[in-house]
Amino acid sequence: MIIQINTDNHIEGREALAEEAEATVQSALEHFAGQITRVEVHLADENSHKGGQNDKRCAIEARLEGRRPVAVTHHAGTIEDAIDGAAGKLKRAIESTIGRLSNH
Repeated sequence: MIIQINTDNHIEGREALAEEAEATVQSALEHFAGQITRVEVHLADENSHKGGQNDKRCAIEARLEGRRPVAVTHHAGTIEDAIDGAAGKLKRAIESTIGRLSNH
């Protein structure tokens, strides 16, 4: 499973944050690693220098083998919380997708 991290220009500490994001996503999706070919994580601070509540966004798209991509987005007050929230949402979305496919 390849994990690609993308950030906008308003995110600080990109290298450390990329490592943290990769570890969080890897941990959340480890059960499905054999079925996922690639994961793209997009991190953004939507209000940049202005600040604001829940202005950090994490969008994650996972590409499943032989299936359509699954994508989720989560907004939070910190980028770390946005990553955690999006990883959890993605895990549940993939569980749902794979569960429906195995029921057929």
